[in-house]
Amino acid sequence: MQRRDFLAGGTAAMLSVAGRATGAAELAPAGTEAAIAHPINAGSRLLFISGQVPADAEGNTPARFSGQCRLAWRNLEAQLAAADMQLRHLVKVTVFLARSGDRRRERELRHERLAGVARPSVSVVVTGIYDEAWRIEIEAIALAG
Repeated sequence: MQRRDFLAGGTAAMLSVAGRATGAAELAPAGTEAAIAHPINAGSRLLFISGQVPADAEGNTPARFSGQCRLAWRNLEAQLAAADMQLRHLVKVTVFLARSGDRRRERELRHERLAGVARPSVSVVVTGIYDEAWRIEIEAIALAG
């Protein structure tokens, strides 16, 4: 499978919700310090964004980690925009790193990108990534209601 074929695959799926979440009244409001769950109400839209990698439309990847991280975030934002969503709609982000030494810089760049905009739950996993040139991959779940 060529890199381009991999990038051309489905990268986001949306689910529209009809009905209401049970126990939603017991949850803290989204965006508050106490929020650990986000209620799903009638009319909510969930977007599941598969791994966004640090490659552009031509398959080019920046050499440095900072460039890769910024490009992966731009790719994720493009998926959000295609679904008429923004960073503020993120509720869960999973970051995959190829090198544990990139953790601190990834955290700095993520905080820079999301500061004052979103506070999603974040998991960081250090693991092998599909293409050895890639040092980061980001997947996410967004909720708009």
